[in-house]
Amino acid sequence: MSRRHAAEKREFLPDPKFGDVVITKLMNGLMLDGKKSVAEKIVYDAFDDIEGKTSQNPVDLFHEALNNVKPQIEVRSRRVGGATYQVPVEVRGERAQALALRWLIDTARNRSENTMTGRLSAELLDAANNRGAAVKKREDTHRMAEANKAFAHYRW
Repeated sequence: MSRRHAAEKREFLPDPKFGDVVITKLMNGLMLDGKKSVAEKIVYDAFDDIEGKTSQNPVDLFHEALNNVKPQIEVRSRRVGGATYQVPVEVRGERAQALALRWLIDTARNRSENTMTGRLSAELLDAANNRGAAVKKREDTHRMAEANKAFAHYRW
């Protein structure tokens, strides 16, 4: 990380079907080798799958899943006098969203369904219902922060 100036934030165009910037970020995180059309197809097919299974608006369900996975607090390493402490800090909104998207994508990739579309739709449904690996990851992060609450006075 450069100490001179902060990196400028990129502007994301909303996705073509739903007009949602967060869905674009999901596609960009899902994309491999610059194949955006493949990532787009996976996401839209997963949303169609969700709509077929639950007859709910898939975009609302996606945002609900994202909110269930977003962490409020995390631990950061802080070096004080030769010792490294895990210091609990609150997570900024932008980072919370980025972490939630990353966790959803990673846990979806590690699922056992046959297609990526099936994996993503199942993980989103699980996250919306407050279960699944991505929600467990958030709970583990919160548990770690809770366990290290004694070092909160090292916050900078």
